[in-house]
Amino acid sequence: MKWRISKFGSLPDSLNEKLFFLVKLVFDPIIFSSLLSAFVASLFWMAAMTKFNISYAYPFMSFSYVLVFVFSIFLFKEPITAYKLVGLSFVVVGILISSRSI
Repeated sequence: MKWRISKFGSLPDSLNEKLFFLVKLVFDPIIFSSLLSAFVASLFWMAAMTKFNISYAYPFMSFSYVLVFVFSIFLFKEPITAYKLVGLSFVVVGILISSRSI
């Protein structure tokens, strides 16, 4: 979504232009498919809530940080820094600790 939105430029100043710009973004096929994917993901999230306690399931939402980190490296050529790796390690360790049942 970031890649595609960046192709459209920045948000205009006037309210009418902003609304037209946002509608144009929503109906772009790639952006629309990413919004549809988010909707499908929310359906899966609701299904997961019927099977698991939220205290168990919710920490796994943080795995999106890992995916964003990996995809940002390969798709957007963003740099890998020691701070990012340490922070990501904390996230993963936190997921492992918080998802364990006592």
